[in-house]
Amino acid sequence: RQKKTASHAVMNLEDTKDCSQAGKPLFCPFHPTEELRLFCEQCDQPACQDCVVDRHQHHPYDFTGSVIHRHGKSLRELLKTTQEHMGTLEDVLRQIDDMSSAVCSRAEAVASEISLFATGYVKAIEEHRDQLLKQLEDLKVQKENLLHLQKAQLQQLLLDMRTGVEFTEHLLTSGSDLEILITKGVVASRLAKLNSIAYNTHPSVDDRIQFSPQERAGKCCGYEVFGSICNKVVDPAKCTLDGEDLHSACQNELTGFTLLLKDTTGERMRRGGEAVQVTITHKDKRDRSLKPTVCDNGDGTYRVSYTPEEPGFYAVCICVKGQHIQGSPFTVMVKNKFREHQGVFHCCTVCSSGGQKTAYCACGGTMPGGYQGCGHGHKGHPGYPHWSCCGQVKESSECLDGPRSDTSQRSLLRMVVL
Repeated sequence: RQKKTASHAVMNLEDTKDCSQAGKPLFCPFHPTEELRLFCEQCDQPACQDCVVDRHQHHPYDFTGSVIHRHGKSLRELLKTTQEHMGTLEDVLRQIDDMSSAVCSRAEAVASEISLFATGYVKAIEEHRDQLLKQLEDLKVQKENLLHLQKAQLQQLLLDMRTGVEFTEHLLTSGSDLEILITKGVVASRLAKLNSIAYNTHPSVDDRIQFSPQERAGKCCGYEVFGSICNKVVDPAKCTLDGEDLHSACQNELTGFTLLLKDTTGERMRRGGEAVQVTITHKDKRDRSLKPTVCDNGDGTYRVSYTPEEPGFYAVCICVKGQHIQGSPFTVMVKNKFREHQGVFHCCTVCSSGGQKTAYCACGGTMPGGYQGCGHGHKGHPGYPHWSCCGQVKESSECLDGPRSDTSQRSLLRMVVL
């Protein structure tokens, strides 16, 4: 019904089943009396003679029989390529179907693994729960037994004291002078013995029972489980520090120490999570405080690291649960940056100077026979190699002072150091 195809001849599809147009001449839709024998190359469509004169004027054209080979060849090439793509698509579709089946099979297998894992995990958790409850019950019974024993001992001591007090009061109020004097020794001995018995003025145990859900509890039925019962409580007064040079540090060098948490009995704690606060303040410059890094190792130890920027004395305060630990606050002396040696690490001034008798050494030692330098066995470093600038006997040590211009200053420096 459109304008371009209004003159076209149309028919039902059912009528075309037995009416093949193959071999029959085709007529131009614009010129129904003219047969389509030409092909317009520019418009890429068949045309009749009238079309060539009218609508396709000046367009390159040729007979259909002359161009069919060229156009048919290109069409066959496109057909071949399309068929190849169809083969590829069919293979991909088969692979997709196979992969879909494989995914379903694998998902079922993984689902079985998940169910098996979950069943085992639940069983492990339930068994771990039963172990924790049994451990809790044993701990409760242990504490109750200790309390019952303490109670029984104190009740017996109280009963003995009450009996002794009642007897003594009755003796003093109702007894005669002679009776008091006769029994005085026995009664006094009994009361003295009762008074000398030591007893605890507090319950022998406390109610410190805690559950730590984040703590690793090892493996149960092959699965790693978490959660443990702990009746130990950290005691800040028992906590200690560990590390080299706890009271000294070097300027602009990273240093630190390790905090060890301990319970009331002095035993190491094996879990972290405590509130640890560390402050480091310059004693002479209160506004110069350092920001230390506190790392919870999760095993009852805390690594404290800091880098002092200025030399001097610093006050280090370490608090656990708001209370100072043992020895806190303590003092740290920050020394100037490591001073390198300016001299020679040698065994003897004479040897290192090539035999010069007038060679000096900062250590201040001399050799017999008029040698002004130090010798192998001089006082202070008998037979030890040392630095010629300051006399230090450790090769990796820090220099105590730089080189001096005269012998008296070297000797004085060495004497002061000693």
